[in-house]
Amino acid sequence: MNAGTESVSADESVHLVEHAPAVSVPLSDAVGRALAAARIVDAAPDPYTPGRWSLRAGSKVGAVAVAVPGGGEPVTVRITPKVPVARLFFLLGHSLDPKGAWRDGQVSVAEHREVLPALAHAVERQVDRALRQGLLQGYRATEEAALVVRGRIREAEQIRRRFGMTLPVEVAYDEFTTDIAENRILRAAVERLLRLPGVPREVRRRLLHQRARLADVTTIVRGQSLPGWQPTRLNSRYHQALHLARTVLDGASAEHTPGGLHVDGFLFDMNKLFEDFVTVALREAFRGTGHTARLQDPHHLDSAAAIRMKPDFVLYGVDGVPCAVADAKYKAEKRDGYPDADLYQMLAYCTALGLREGHLVYAKGNASHAAHQVRHAGIVLHQHALDLDQEPAALLTDIEAVARRMADTDIRTVNTPRV
Repeated sequence: MNAGTESVSADESVHLVEHAPAVSVPLSDAVGRALAAARIVDAAPDPYTPGRWSLRAGSKVGAVAVAVPGGGEPVTVRITPKVPVARLFFLLGHSLDPKGAWRDGQVSVAEHREVLPALAHAVERQVDRALRQGLLQGYRATEEAALVVRGRIREAEQIRRRFGMTLPVEVAYDEFTTDIAENRILRAAVERLLRLPGVPREVRRRLLHQRARLADVTTIVRGQSLPGWQPTRLNSRYHQALHLARTVLDGASAEHTPGGLHVDGFLFDMNKLFEDFVTVALREAFRGTGHTARLQDPHHLDSAAAIRMKPDFVLYGVDGVPCAVADAKYKAEKRDGYPDADLYQMLAYCTALGLREGHLVYAKGNASHAAHQVRHAGIVLHQHALDLDQEPAALLTDIEAVARRMADTDIRTVNTPRV
């Protein structure tokens, strides 16, 4: 795709490519300001042509629609990832459920080349698979006022609300129903996808069918917190659908109203997606070795605990002492190399944790591995590069190679033992 030719087409849509050069497109000032305020893309007025804006996509991919009050049809911005969509969904699936069916990369995204159609397709297929044997049922705690006694009487509430009246009776009981957390989450995800721009007509039709199957389930009102659920043997057929549904519902959607405008859509942050994949895959590589892996592990750089830091991945030995540290960076190596700031950050991690080696894992590079010896410190900083264009099996093999290098390091404290 040639990013330099992107423009607003007849269907009022803008097509961009992740991290591609900026393009100039005809947009109203209201829409341009909305995109800039929502930080969906880098947006600025074109200094040379009135009525056009310069847009550059960053690490967020997906689709959003910007509606201007009284301004006609909304403008849809679609951002295509650089990696194949099927590979993106492998990264997502592995980070959500590394032991599930997505470990081999077989995620059903059909022929879709854009993120949102593929996501909607995958969710609909997983929901259909989950509901194939009928809606899951379970017990739900219910408290209500009734004309007959059912379960137990809530005596305190009866006295407080009824003032000695016999009926109605305040009761509490467990109801066996389909209106449970798992089904509510699935319905909320289906409802959410039906509101988003860019869902293909055939996928939308099937989503409407899934919504009809969930018609007796309570709808979660927008802004209401999602109910919790626990994976069990009884709801195992729902697991993959629920993982995907939570991805749709948990903070990945853009819903803003800056200046009276409405921006609605779904975006993946590739930085977060790559970080989740790398850290979860490393944790799985060390499973069963006696080590403990902690993700986003909080520490302090200084002895006064005033300077906080949070490495993406810290590995602990059987003695409970940190023995390895890693950070994931979704950025490709440029002509003049990786940013020096990443090395400084990793040096700080190694110094504070008392480690001789640190590991930076990048999305792509010119070489698979490089090592830098820090002068006067006895610390080696490793830079690893993962090629996301590889097949899933090869990608996981590269992660295991990083884990082996971390495990083979002669780990000892650099300075005096911790106190």
